[in-house]
Amino acid sequence: MSFFDGEMKIRVSAASGTEAVLKRELTALGYTPGGAERGRVDFEGGMRDVARANVFLRTAGRVRIVIAEFPARTFDELYEGMRAVRWRDILPGDAAVAVSAKSFSGKLFSLRDIQKIAKKAIADDYAARFGGRMPESGERYDIEVSIASDIASVTLDTSGVGLHKRGYRVKLGEAPIRETLAAAMLLLSVWRADRPFLDPFCGSGTIAVEAALIGTDTAPGLRRGFAFEKFALAPKVASSVREEAEERVRRDVKLRIRGGDIDPAAIKLAREHAERAGMGGHIHFQVQDVRDISSRFAHGVIVTNPPYGERLMKKGELDGLYASFGRAFARLDEWSAYVITSSPSFEKSFGRRADRVRVLYNSELECRFYRFLGAPPARRAQDEDVAGRGEDAKEDI
Repeated sequence: MSFFDGEMKIRVSAASGTEAVLKRELTALGYTPGGAERGRVDFEGGMRDVARANVFLRTAGRVRIVIAEFPARTFDELYEGMRAVRWRDILPGDAAVAVSAKSFSGKLFSLRDIQKIAKKAIADDYAARFGGRMPESGERYDIEVSIASDIASVTLDTSGVGLHKRGYRVKLGEAPIRETLAAAMLLLSVWRADRPFLDPFCGSGTIAVEAALIGTDTAPGLRRGFAFEKFALAPKVASSVREEAEERVRRDVKLRIRGGDIDPAAIKLAREHAERAGMGGHIHFQVQDVRDISSRFAHGVIVTNPPYGERLMKKGELDGLYASFGRAFARLDEWSAYVITSSPSFEKSFGRRADRVRVLYNSELECRFYRFLGAPPARRAQDEDVAGRGEDAKEDI
């Protein structure tokens, strides 16, 4: 019986500050996730659940299978723990094994030595079974050994390329935001598919595209491949999970998603990304200065990643931009806004104190995610007929 045929501990990673969103996603998929620790959340399941996590989760960075956990206070303990794993039930004889290491607290802290000892244990297991050296001529298997408080966790990556890479971005614009963070920001907001949405600093379109994926219930991993699909000893489950994902897509949904940016090149790129994601028909992009944003609809939602001033603007220019944004937002009837930025003076320049602020990380940069809530929509606003709106009408953003 293969290791992959039974129940396993599945470990999902998320960016710091978004773990609660990830747990809600897992619960919505029918799982019972454990507590969040160091940007990761565990749950129990089989290979089909591994596939579902990879295909459906919007905020996950990577999905791993926990192979073993054991005390590792010395390198001898690390070696013996690794040798105790039944690698024959996990790795085919020609597996190309790559070992990475992390150490948070404990007596073993040399990452190079942790990698070396772990790889030696796997190679010795192969030699005991087949004799000779591992050929490593087959598919790649990425093993991570993570040591915290003298406990080693050995995990196998099932995602391959990070899950933030959905496959629709062909080129990054200025100051890009990861797809997973964009999705987390949307899921932290009050936006729902029946409400107008605007990103006035849309850049290459990531937040708007993620909104369209959410609004149509299109799984973010539907169009890409994963490492687990090449595991020789694992059951083939990807096709049935993709069928499940296809059945969930809401193809007839009417969305009011807009993206604006002052840069024509950014808008051109945003449109290309939306088309590649299959969301081109759900998003309207247009060249527009943030000072000119308006809407004839009430109770819409802005989620945006404006310039931070880290590379692109001087502080005076940035403060002026935020002030213009604040004045334009004040004209929108009972809209809500969610803004991520690393600028410590954002609220002052924007002209309004946020209702809530949480810390999120845009890659390695610590940022604040500001919430400005409008009044909740009345039932009539939710049911408003938007048929016949002109896609070329700038005032309809």
